Amino acid sequence: MTYQQETDIPEGVTIEQNDKEIVIKGPKGELKRIFDHPHVKIIINNDKVTTQTQRPIKKTRAIVGTWKAHIKNMIIGITEGYEAKLKVVYSHFPMNITTEENRVVIKNYLGGKGLRYAEILGDTKVSIKKEIITLTGTNKEDIGQSAANIEQICKPKGKDRRVFQDGIYIEKKP
Repeated sequence: MTYQQETDIPEGVTIEQNDKEIVIKGPKGELKRIFDHPHVKIIINNDKVTTQTQRPIKKTRAIVGTWKAHIKNMIIGITEGYEAKLKVVYSHFPMNITTEENRVVIKNYLGGKGLRYAEILGDTKVSIKKEIITLTGTNKEDIGQSAANIEQICKPKGKDRRVFQDGIYIEKKP
């Protein structure tokens, strides 16, 4: 008895399988990911990707669904791309935000002299326009983690969040 789920491959997208690594190529680039589990397989046909297991117990069925979701997210990222938006909020001390290499630098947070750094993962591109930070790219997980890194670096510690609302907050998730 097998349990399987299928995902359609849109036109202009190619999927290759090298042992346990799946490579998806499309108009916006390529994404690679390793899928490794002893009881779950990925089968690529002409226009469908099938994720299946021979052991339809609850845990392996969950892995089949998770892998299907990962492949679908990779296909969407390669064809359409993902975007996350963050809003910079301050009441008295204006924050100065810049990018350098693969990180975002935040100056003058709550009037402090120290710099704060948030790491940008993968091929995520950052654009800053006044109080809006926009992250774009093809990998949903990299964009989401980069947005979380920026939000976490500007949390007021030891202060009442109802009073000190300064920070950078995620407005739109990828």
